[in-house]
Amino acid sequence: MADQENGDVGNTQDETDELLDATTGLVLPLLHALDALQQAGRLMHPPTLAEVVEAIAQYQAPLEAGRQAFTAVQWPEHLETFTLHANMATTLALRAFDGFAQAMEKPEPAMAAYKAMGLATQAYAAAYPLATMLPPVSRFYLEPDVRDDAALQQKLMDVDPLTPNVGVMHAENASEQRGGFSMYVPEYYQGETLPLVVALHGGSGHGRQFLWSWLRALRSNPCILIAPTSSERTWSLMNPATDSQRLHDLVAYAGEHWSIDPQRILLTGMSDGGTFSYVSGLQSDSPFTHLAPCSASFHPMLLEVVDSTRLQDLPIYLMHGALDWMFPVSVAQEANVALSSAGAKVEYREIANLSHTYPQEENPRILNWLLN
Repeated sequence: MADQENGDVGNTQDETDELLDATTGLVLPLLHALDALQQAGRLMHPPTLAEVVEAIAQYQAPLEAGRQAFTAVQWPEHLETFTLHANMATTLALRAFDGFAQAMEKPEPAMAAYKAMGLATQAYAAAYPLATMLPPVSRFYLEPDVRDDAALQQKLMDVDPLTPNVGVMHAENASEQRGGFSMYVPEYYQGETLPLVVALHGGSGHGRQFLWSWLRALRSNPCILIAPTSSERTWSLMNPATDSQRLHDLVAYAGEHWSIDPQRILLTGMSDGGTFSYVSGLQSDSPFTHLAPCSASFHPMLLEVVDSTRLQDLPIYLMHGALDWMFPVSVAQEANVALSSAGAKVEYREIANLSHTYPQEENPRILNWLLN
């Protein structure tokens, strides 16, 4: 809230102190709550759901207390955007906590918990504009190993909010729409050549939400991200050309508007999105130089219709959870053997405590692999 540093006309010191106390009293519990909810989503495994819900419950009461104190304050008009996003993120986070708690009472607790994960993602998105206003929030949206990078922090705080074609953007990709796409271009982008990451959501998912699985990593280690939404409920696995052509067009679109490194164009995806990264990314005309499927289905017969030259030395970062209940880890083990035997350069990552969720902590590893 930089305006306060310049002295607000009409605000007494007591009033300013009250605003700062209310801000601290809400923002810190909010960040703790968002972190806890993210961990709940990451560790969400049906047999241990009750333990996960119990572990995060402690973060709900401090957030509710912070919300009550925050809303009791008379906020000046010029801080409307700040209060709007703070209140929105808090409301969504509290609804996510309730959703996790209530999931245990549902006939299908895991499905109810996945809905709560969706609310947590919405809360995470709603709080992001606060990163331009408050340094602690800006650090929260960075990977832990660069949160003390003073130069990066300063670069982020110096960004002109009116700079076009940077930040989080959406094209015909509201939550109720299919076939659009969302993007993230680091706010401090100045025309340099960057890798492109195209990240595909899982079945019944949406690019607008899946974008947030990658933002922290790409804000820390600059790359350009496109998170498209499938035309139908999931990717066109039975008719790959439908969504494949859209992906090709999006790569071309990125190249027309930003400087893209042609040697580092990654197609990645979760679940059905991971499966489609195989189906589309192994095609001979694919523009993607690297593939990184996660928790994907795979059948060796797929390789029988793939041009063998496409597979030669193709970098593939294959990750799968040992606890995956939808696609058993044996599927990934078989894919590793088949793809390696066919000539691909496979980096295989079997993650011991991962169920059928996306491991965001893997993103820095993926980017290091992509860049080297």
